[in-house]
Amino acid sequence: MYNCFMEKTLYQIFKTFFKVGTLLLGGGYVILPLLQSELVDKKKWIDDDELCEYYALGQSIPGIIAANVSIFVGYKLKRTAGAFAAIAGIVTPAFVSIIILAKILEEVIKLKFVQSVFWGVGIGVLILIFLAVKEIWKKSVVDKFSCWIFFIIFILSAGFKAPPAVLIILAIVIGLWLPFARKIEHGGEKK
Repeated sequence: MYNCFMEKTLYQIFKTFFKVGTLLLGGGYVILPLLQSELVDKKKWIDDDELCEYYALGQSIPGIIAANVSIFVGYKLKRTAGAFAAIAGIVTPAFVSIIILAKILEEVIKLKFVQSVFWGVGIGVLILIFLAVKEIWKKSVVDKFSCWIFFIIFILSAGFKAPPAVLIILAIVIGLWLPFARKIEHGGEKK
C-alpha cells in the first residue's frame, strides 16, 4: 500500500533512527509518536498497523522497546543490513551521550568541592546503616541464642570472609531449627 516516497538506503535508515534516538527521552512509550511521525507520516516506509504490530512485538520480547521496534522496521526495509542500520541509529545517540557524560563526570569528580560532598554523603550513609542495624538488632537479637548466632555469623563473615549467600542460608537454617531446639529443650525440662 505504501510505496517508497523516501529512499530506503542503509544511510537513510541509520539517519532516521539516529534522529529518533536523539529525540528519545524516557521509556518505550515515548518512541511510538516519534516513530509514527518519522516512519509513517513523513517517510511512509510503514503504515500505522505495521507500526502497532512492531511495537506490540517489541514489548513482548526481552530488551529495550525502542531497539526492538527499530530492528523490526529495519529488517522490513532492508533485511538484515537494515536491521543493523536501524539498531545502530537508535542506540548511537545514547551511547555517545553516555561517553560524554562519563568524561564530564570524570572531571567533576576531581573537584575538591565534589570530593567533600561525597565524603559527607559517605558519613551520612554510615549513620543510616548504623541506625538500620540498631533497629534490626532490637528485633532480631532478643536472647542468648540469637546473640550467639549473630557472633558466629559475624566471625565467619569478618574473620573467614565466608560468602554472604552461604551465611544467609546458614542463618535461615539455624532460624528454622531454633523452634525445634527450644521445643526439645522445654520438653527435656518437663521430664
